[in-house]
Amino acid sequence: MFIEFKTEVEHVLKEALEKASYVYKELELAESDHADISSRVAFALAGNYKKSPKSIAEDVVKHIAIPAEETLISSAAAAGPYINFYVNDLYLHKTLLRIKEGKNSTDENKKGKIIIEHTSANPDGPLHIGHLRNAIIGDGLARVLKRAGYDVETQYYVNDMGRQIAVVVWGAERIAIATNKKSDHAVVDVYIAANRMVEENEGYLSEIKALMGNYESGDEAVVKKYESVVNKSLSGIKESLKRLNIQHDRFVFESQFVREGAVEAVVEELLQKGNVKRDGAALLLQLEGIEKELVIRRTDGTLLYTTRDLAYHRWKSSRCDRMIDVFGKDHELVSQQLTKALELMDVRAPEFVIFAFVSLPTGSVSTRAGRYISADELMEKIEERAYEEVDKRRNDLDVNMKREIARKVGIGALRYDMVKVSPEKHIVFVFEDALDIEKKGAPFVQYSHARACSILRAAAERGFLLEEHKYSELLPREESEKELIMKLAKFEYVVEGAALELRLHLVAKYARELAEMFNVFYKYCPVLNADDTLRKERLHLVDCTKTVLHDVMDVLGIEAPEEM
Repeated sequence: MFIEFKTEVEHVLKEALEKASYVYKELELAESDHADISSRVAFALAGNYKKSPKSIAEDVVKHIAIPAEETLISSAAAAGPYINFYVNDLYLHKTLLRIKEGKNSTDENKKGKIIIEHTSANPDGPLHIGHLRNAIIGDGLARVLKRAGYDVETQYYVNDMGRQIAVVVWGAERIAIATNKKSDHAVVDVYIAANRMVEENEGYLSEIKALMGNYESGDEAVVKKYESVVNKSLSGIKESLKRLNIQHDRFVFESQFVREGAVEAVVEELLQKGNVKRDGAALLLQLEGIEKELVIRRTDGTLLYTTRDLAYHRWKSSRCDRMIDVFGKDHELVSQQLTKALELMDVRAPEFVIFAFVSLPTGSVSTRAGRYISADELMEKIEERAYEEVDKRRNDLDVNMKREIARKVGIGALRYDMVKVSPEKHIVFVFEDALDIEKKGAPFVQYSHARACSILRAAAERGFLLEEHKYSELLPREESEKELIMKLAKFEYVVEGAALELRLHLVAKYARELAEMFNVFYKYCPVLNADDTLRKERLHLVDCTKTVLHDVMDVLGIEAPEEM
């Protein structure tokens, strides 16, 4: 509802500025602590019109004409240099009505198609904590964009042609892949062992390079070996992602672009359009503004990941209106090189969401050396910690119910902590902090939803049903009621902003603030013990809050338990 209010404010403010004969560039509207929305336009006009911002604001307000009917604006006023606008009761009523009618979201699939690539971990073993933030940010952005009305497809780009997977395939010819453990974990055991063998005997490197060349050329026997190993690893990775409530729409393999000739076409085009240096068989592309050259072909004639990536992006670009790539900070240079190279090829560049790394208090990870904590192990640990907390608080529940709540709380805590701050900020993930309700993470938001469900269950048990109500009669009587409705009204607005800026932490912040508002309301406004009229009104408000808490958690990929 806040979006409609802002649109109406824009309309009446433009009319007032035109009536007052002011020529402006931007309305400069923003949320304010002192109004429901405020404009700084007077500041921008002051220099051109040789007047004080205060006098301009007062002049504009004199020309504001608020519609007599069906308006969401109650009043407008000048406060020094600011022009402040305030909502009326209709705004509050319509907010609740839209939520009850299930219309608290933008129309779907009206804004074009977006392809988001995320996770894309090498298929040489299981996901580890270093991959989790990528996967959770990517999935969350997809959810936000879908909610905002875009047609979204998520893709996992499978690096099945790199050195790492070649090491695994080479190792699998000498070491049996275990069948008694999760497939991606069995694959990484071979990868670690094979790396140790190579470190002890560098002569094996020539065999690995030959394997890479044979796979690139499409040798049938080698292709079958690769497919067997890659599919085993991907099968386990998909299981882990499913546990995180993440599912990709499409898995795209690098090798497809090599076999179809798309990569060679990229090389030929760059040779024609770019500044390419030859060093024997190697090709190095100099890109404007980037000091480091982009190697598009090695001295041994094999192609690099980035070259194949250019072919992948050209393929993607023809299938969508926008491309979004979620990259770790170590890929910043790659993102710059991709952008410049795609420009040379007249291909639209993707939008990049670059995130800083996440670590545990114990330090860094290395798959090659076998020093890593898998995503599976991390999920096991956080669910066990969550179970300990549930077990302390809910002796009335059976073990299965406790496990189910612990699963939702544990995975929710993990997902929320990965996106609660802006992506460029480094995260140290601490189990205790993530699960602490006082820290106001996912468990805090989930508990607020469970509290709303509990109130509604208790009301039903006592025969207090959610009767149909005329929303023109639902007037908030306490400040905490009005503040809660005002926060509910901003859900769509926050989703739109997060979709526009590709900033998922804005949704996480809103979820926390909504939970805080609901808890303040619960503290100061009795529901079940209120008089008959108040109880009916407040039960509707509780029901609407439950709906929006559920919806905002769904956007974050977090399950909303009905009891905790």
